[in-house]
Amino acid sequence: GHPLNEEADSVAFEESQARAGRKTKIEARQPSCGRDQSQKDKTKSLTHVDQSGRASMVDVGGKAPTRRVAVAEGRVVTKPETIRLIRENAIRKGDVLSVARVAGIMAAKRSSELIPLCHPLPLDLVTVELTIDESDSSIQIEAMASTTSPTGVEMEALTAVTVTALTVYDMCKAVDRSMRIEHVRLLSKSGGKSDFTVDR
Repeated sequence: GHPLNEEADSVAFEESQARAGRKTKIEARQPSCGRDQSQKDKTKSLTHVDQSGRASMVDVGGKAPTRRVAVAEGRVVTKPETIRLIRENAIRKGDVLSVARVAGIMAAKRSSELIPLCHPLPLDLVTVELTIDESDSSIQIEAMASTTSPTGVEMEALTAVTVTALTVYDMCKAVDRSMRIEHVRLLSKSGGKSDFTVDR
C-alpha cells in the first residue's frame, strides 16, 4: 500500500521486462550466427567425404584440364659412414642414388594404385633429384610432377619423394638400420583454383 513501495515495485517490473526483451533479441540473433558458422564449416569440409560421411572419389568430370605442377621434398638421415659408402658407390646392392631416382619416378606413375581415392593422371613429366648433404649426413630429395588435367599432381610428387626415400633405406639398411625418413612435405602447387607455396 504505501505510494513509495508501489512506485518501487513499478520500476522493478519495468526493468525486469526490459531485461527480458534484451534476452529475447539476443536469442533471436543466435540462430543466424549458427547458420553463418554452418556455412563456413561447409566450405572447409573434406572433399573426399560425402554427405553421409563415407569416403568417396571426387567427381572432376566437369572441370577443364589445365597445366598443373607440384613440387615436394623430404630427406633420409643416415650415419656419416653410410654417406661415404653411397658417395663411393660401395653399397652392395648397387648405385643407391640412381636406383632410388628411378623408383621415385615409377612410383609417381602408379600413385592411383597406392592411394585409394587418387585419380589416375596422364603425367607430362616427373623429375627426382637427390643431393648428399654431408653437414648433417643426409640425402635431400626433391620431386616435381606435372600434368595437363582437371585435378592436381600433389600426390604424385609426394609419392615420388616417399618411395625414393624408402628405396634409399632398402638399399642401405644392411649397413645402417638407424636411418630415418623425415620432413616429407608439399613445397608448391600451381594450376587449378589456387596456387600454393610453403613458407621455408
